[in-house]
Amino acid sequence: MSEFLGEFIGTMLLIIFGSGVVAGVILKGTKSENAGWLVITSGWGLAVIIAIYAVGSISGAHLNPAVTISLACIGEFEKAKVLFYLLAQLLGAFIGAVVVWLHYLPHWKETKDQATQLAVFATGPAIRKIWANLLSEIIGSFILIFGILTIGANSFSEGLKPLAVGGLIVAIGLSLGGTTGYAINPARDLGPRIAHYLLPIVGKGKSDWSYAWIPILGPILGGILGALLYKALFKSEVHTLLWIIAPLVFIVIILAVLAEFNSGADEKKSN
Repeated sequence: MSEFLGEFIGTMLLIIFGSGVVAGVILKGTKSENAGWLVITSGWGLAVIIAIYAVGSISGAHLNPAVTISLACIGEFEKAKVLFYLLAQLLGAFIGAVVVWLHYLPHWKETKDQATQLAVFATGPAIRKIWANLLSEIIGSFILIFGILTIGANSFSEGLKPLAVGGLIVAIGLSLGGTTGYAINPARDLGPRIAHYLLPIVGKGKSDWSYAWIPILGPILGGILGALLYKALFKSEVHTLLWIIAPLVFIVIILAVLAEFNSGADEKKSN
């Protein structure tokens, strides 16, 4: 099996199980309706574990453009393969979302709320604040890549590493996922969002393209920073790119804080 097919199948499985658990919890009339956030985060963690076990020996199971790009930036992955992997991940995520739509076919018309329908496919913020939302995705993705690399540095059995990564995903979801739904993966958001846009979903609304750049840019920035800091702290290798990415993330932090202070000042004036 080729690496392309491995990434395609692995990402498809990730979305089938991940978006599938979201659909089961939030769509109307399912047996798991209203099962809650703990079920969703656990489902995503298990989805990652299963997908890694399925294709890890074939493609390395990146399943995430942020992983692929971050590893390439620190020299841990061939740059010539990056676009190849990204395409496989995006296609896999799209097909996985189509499978979820087919599986829950009778439940779309029962779910009248358009935002709920979209939430099966793509992430969205609990409170829409552009810079704060971007910062949340940066932080979550930083933890993801930094965590994956530190897990990989340990000497325990290779067969147990997918379990550790799955646990990391659950931890991120429980601790950091409540702000934006923790995309932490551009393909996981963009592929299903495209599916939502194209599929004939009963009663669907818009695909919220104005927000779509955040779960793409945030994970890439956060992931690269996580990889670069891992190299600097654990391998004593400081890449030039660190001095570009770190200031960009710092600017996002400043903008998020300033936006929050400004909104607070505006509220005081209105009162």
